[in-house]
Amino acid sequence: MREEILRRLRATSGRGRKLRGVLVLLRPYRGRVIGMFAALLVATGATLAPPPLAKLAIDDGITPGDETVLYWTVAAFLVSALLLWGATWIQTYLVGWVGQRALQDLRIEVFGHLQRLSIGFYSRRQSGVLISRLTNDVEALNQLVSDGVVTLFQASLTVLGTIAILFWLDAELAAITMLAVPLLLLGSLGFRIASADAYRITRERIAVISGYLQETLSGVRMVRAFGRERRHLARFGELNDDNRAANMKTVNLNAAYFPAVELLSAIVTVAILLYGGYQAIDGAVTVGVLVAFVTALNNFFDPIQQLSQLYTTYQSGMAALDKIFELLDEQPELVDAPDAVQLGRLRGAIAFEGVSFRYQGQDEWALCDVDLHVPPGQTVALVGATGAGKSTLAKLVARFYDPDRGRVLVDGHDLRAVASESLRSQMGIVPQEAFLFSGTVRENIVFGKPDATLTEVRDAAAAVGADAFISGLENGYDTEVGERGVQLSAGQRQLIAFARALIADPRILVLDEATSNVDIHTEAQIERGLRRLLAGRTAIVIAHRLSTIRQAGRIVVLEHGDVVEQGTHDELLAAEGAYYRLYRDWAEQAAA
Repeated sequence: MREEILRRLRATSGRGRKLRGVLVLLRPYRGRVIGMFAALLVATGATLAPPPLAKLAIDDGITPGDETVLYWTVAAFLVSALLLWGATWIQTYLVGWVGQRALQDLRIEVFGHLQRLSIGFYSRRQSGVLISRLTNDVEALNQLVSDGVVTLFQASLTVLGTIAILFWLDAELAAITMLAVPLLLLGSLGFRIASADAYRITRERIAVISGYLQETLSGVRMVRAFGRERRHLARFGELNDDNRAANMKTVNLNAAYFPAVELLSAIVTVAILLYGGYQAIDGAVTVGVLVAFVTALNNFFDPIQQLSQLYTTYQSGMAALDKIFELLDEQPELVDAPDAVQLGRLRGAIAFEGVSFRYQGQDEWALCDVDLHVPPGQTVALVGATGAGKSTLAKLVARFYDPDRGRVLVDGHDLRAVASESLRSQMGIVPQEAFLFSGTVRENIVFGKPDATLTEVRDAAAAVGADAFISGLENGYDTEVGERGVQLSAGQRQLIAFARALIADPRILVLDEATSNVDIHTEAQIERGLRRLLAGRTAIVIAHRLSTIRQAGRIVVLEHGDVVEQGTHDELLAAEGAYYRLYRDWAEQAAA
C-alpha cells in the first residue's frame, strides 16, 4: 500500500498538485474520512441551531408567555449541545487517527525514497536539510492535515448555513451584512498574495538552520580543537536573524489582517444593532429576530476568521509539501534494469574495460580509459597520489556510480545489468573513517549479518584482533559505542569495522585506506587479521601506507586517472618507475 501511495504522490503534477497530494495521503483511510465528515456535518448543524432556537424561545415562548414552547425550546438547546459534544468527540478522534497514520505513511515513504537515492545525491545535499524535510516540514503538514482540512469544511459550511439563516430571519438585515463581504474578499486576496512567498521563505530558513546545526554538532570536536566556538555561534546567530526576519514578515501580515477582520465584524454588529433596533422599535421586526440575528453574526464572522487563520496554516503546510515534493521528485541516478540479473554466489572476477568517469559538475576525468582485470581471489592494491582515482575506481566496483564510458564487469556481468542488492550483499567495504551506529559493539558487528550468534561475533572479532580490547570494555560486546562510535578510539572503531566486514563473509572486499587512522601497533594487529579477512576473497586495497600492501598479489599505480604501472611489489621496485618513487618518498617520510 505504501508503494502505491508514493507512486500516486509522484504522479501528481500541474495545478492543484499539492492539494491532490493531501488527498492521496488520506485515500487509504477513506472509510474513517467519511465518518469524520459525517460527524462534521452533525456538529455544524448543532452549531447553527442556537440562533433559530433563540428566536423561537423569545417570539413564541417568552413574549406570549407560552411555557410549553419555552420548555421544548430549552430541550432542543440541550439536544443540540449533546449532539455537538458527541459529534465533536468523534470528529476530533477520527481527525487525529487519520492524520497521524497519513503522516506516518508519508514519513516512511520519504525515508524509503531517501534510501533508494544514489550516493551522488548525498554529496550535493546537506543531511540536516534532509532531516528538516522529515521533521519540520512533516510537522507543518501535520497541522494542515489534522486541523486545516476539518476547519476548511466546517467553517465553510457554517458560513453558508449562517447566510441562509440570516436571510431566513430578515432579508433586509442580511443584505446589510453582505455589504461587508467584498471588503473581506479583497482583504483575503491581498493577504494571500503577500503571505505566499513569506511562508515559503520560512520553510527554507528553518531547513538551513537545521542543516547548519547538524553539521556543527557532527564536527563539534573540530570546532573545539580550533577554538572556533564564537565564529560558529555568530554564524548561527546570523541564520537565526534571517529566520526571525522571515517569520516577522508573516507576523506583520497577521497583525495587520486578523484585527482588521475583527474590527469589520464589530462595525457590522453595531450597524445591525442600530438599524435593527429602530426596526424593532417601529415593530418592523420582532425582538426575537434581532437577538437571533446578532447571535448568528458570530457564526458568520468567526468562521471567516477561522478561514483566514487557516490560510496561515495552509500556506505553511503547502510550502512544506512543496519541499517534500521536490525531494520526492529526485530520481535515483542508478536504477536496476527491468530485466536485471540476480547474481548467484560470486567467484569475484572484476574487469574494467575502457572505463572513463567524471563526477557531476567536474570538467576533469577522475578515471580515463582504464583497463584492469582482477582474477577471483586476488588482492589488488591501488596506490597513487591524492586525487589519482583510487577511491573512484572502488566506488565503480560497488556500483555507487556508473562509468560515463566503458564497462565494469563482475564475473562477466556488466554491473548495469545486474540487481544491485545481489551485488552489494556479497561485498564488504571498510572506509577510511569507520562509521559505527549508535548501539552496542555487538549490534555494530552483526550489521552485516543480523542473525549472527555471539560465538560468530567473537570469532570474527578475534580474527581481526579486536576481541582483546572488546573484552576489556566495561560491558564487553554489550558496551554502548555512542553516536558514530564516539566512545571508542579511531583504531578501535576500525577494528570493529573489519569484524563487521568479516562476519558478512563477502566475496569482494574493498578496503579504502582502512589503516590510515590507526597507530603502528594497531596496524600490526590489523595486518595479521587481514590475512584471515582476505583469504579466498577478491580484494581491492587502497592504502597510503605502502607497508600494508607489499604482500598484495598485484599493485596498480594510478596517476591522474590513468593506470601507469602494475605488478608485484618487487617487480615495480625493480622497474624504478612511478611506484619506486612513491615507495622511496614514503620510506623517507616514515624514517623521518
